[in-house]
Amino acid sequence: MAQALLRRLRMNVSLYQAAAALNATSRWQDVVADNLASSSVPGFRKQSLSTAAVETGLLSVDSSGRPQYFSVPQTSLSVSFKSGQMDYTGNDKNAAIDGEGFFQVQLADGTPAVSRDGEFQVNSTGQLVTKEGYTVIGDNGPIQLDPHNRNVLTISASGEVRQGGEVKGKLTLTDFENPQLLTQTNGVYFLATNPALQPKPATGSLRQGFVEGANTTALSEMANMMTAQRTFEANQNVIQIQDERLGKVINDLGNPSSS
Repeated sequence: MAQALLRRLRMNVSLYQAAAALNATSRWQDVVADNLASSSVPGFRKQSLSTAAVETGLLSVDSSGRPQYFSVPQTSLSVSFKSGQMDYTGNDKNAAIDGEGFFQVQLADGTPAVSRDGEFQVNSTGQLVTKEGYTVIGDNGPIQLDPHNRNVLTISASGEVRQGGEVKGKLTLTDFENPQLLTQTNGVYFLATNPALQPKPATGSLRQGFVEGANTTALSEMANMMTAQRTFEANQNVIQIQDERLGKVINDLGNPSSS
């Protein structure tokens, strides 16, 4: 009887571990799906899920009296800030950051944000904005252009914006000591709300007529999705096997004469 109870305890632990692994793999699939959907979005930063074993409960005590704990997987999400590929567009309003740094923008509700997406446009009032309509912020605030001026728009490597020969502002890049503390929102935008964030000078330069692609590809994310699905199915099988064994133990305990 004692051995049967011990076997049931260990099965419950295995079942719990498999269920935790199933949950972690499900989250992994969600992350990969988000990466896949955004793999063609300029400036998108890939999300990565890491897994670590965490002790969660007492399993038994060994012969020397030392406790033996069991572990379950615990996941944590991080963002890769590795640069993406430079794609030439020929659009004089586009700019890509070659190196480290972020553009500064203002979201629709006035919240300041940063981004690597330089697929800019000019709105009806002449302001330089993102494709979502968010205001691009320069060294002296929004960059105001003349919508009736047909002269060529130029963006220098240092960020100076000229319309013809007239300086209209300067795109000022910003950077942080630990960008992992940024909060990702709206896909390609990040909020610098964490008080532990320490700003630092950006070292990147600008390339007009280019946009930076996502730092992941559809091909690599499809491969990750296949791996995640196989892992998910493997954990499903473990749960099914443990459930069947647990049912047998319960049946044996309920009918000791048949064992």
